[in-house]
Amino acid sequence: MHPTIQTMLTVVAKGDADAIAPLLARDVKFMPPTYYKTWTGRDAVAAVLGHVGQVFTDFKYRRVMGEGVDWALEFQCRIGDLDAVGVDLITLDADGLIAVFEVVMRPHKSIGALRDAMNARVKSDPAFLVHQKALS
Repeated sequence: MHPTIQTMLTVVAKGDADAIAPLLARDVKFMPPTYYKTWTGRDAVAAVLGHVGQVFTDFKYRRVMGEGVDWALEFQCRIGDLDAVGVDLITLDADGLIAVFEVVMRPHKSIGALRDAMNARVKSDPAFLVHQKALS
């Protein structure tokens, strides 16, 4: 397994943006399941992933599939009292850093709960507002 993917398996669930950031390419693109735009840039994406890691509970990766630069990491978690499953679709760049990070999830009700929880967090985190300009 690629070292970036191996490290990601342990740091994403902790919700630690400082631990996530070194895994991301400088111009990483992040497509969340809750928002139609793409987040761009290491600091912005690390901030988003840090918050997501704090919203999810009982998070664990169930399966890791891939090789080379293309990876799919299946996960399960809880958002409040709702169960969710999803897949992180990851593409690594030539340096082995995450260049593209797309998340697909189900069920729809859990995605809505994630959106609501994330909106509440980002509105109450002044440091996060700095990253709003990272949306493309």
